[in-house]
Amino acid sequence: MTIQRCGWCSSDPLYIAYHDEEWGKPEHDEARLFEMLCLEGQQAGLSWITVLKKRESYRSHFFQYSITEVAALTDEQLESKLSDTGLIRHLGKLKAIRDNAIAWLKLKDEVDDVSTWLWSFVDHQTPNNDVLNYREAPAQTEISQQLSKTLKKRGFKFVGPTTCYAFMQAVGMVNDHENHCQFK
Repeated sequence: MTIQRCGWCSSDPLYIAYHDEEWGKPEHDEARLFEMLCLEGQQAGLSWITVLKKRESYRSHFFQYSITEVAALTDEQLESKLSDTGLIRHLGKLKAIRDNAIAWLKLKDEVDDVSTWLWSFVDHQTPNNDVLNYREAPAQTEISQQLSKTLKKRGFKFVGPTTCYAFMQAVGMVNDHENHCQFK
């Protein structure tokens, strides 16, 4: 029996594992949410598989996404990471990870639980969208626009509305698996 997956999922084992085990599953762990927000920002202008293939390097360079450790990185430390081909060598994107950690910690001081705060944008429930073909799914929504605007006001970087919607899809704040997908 053939497993039915979303049309965007290629035959690459890394992509299959990501699709089957992570994408669209509700995530509430702050470190994982932070990782996905940062990785979605790294994707800007690139394919997701490019980011997935570099994911372990990011985890290694950014302390398994320990937010306090990432926030303490200096510009010099970030610049030194540009020599590693295991990362996307874009200084602005690398600095955004550190800046997002700083913004996350400030937000945490205000709201205590960033996961709960993020999930409040979808009323703490995962909308199950009717997606016949992934190409027809929206690239952004009113909610992702609100999230983007709010995050930017709070100092987050590389969090445009399309990036925020991809983040929401990735962490299960919205279920955009295609209707035929066995993981819907």
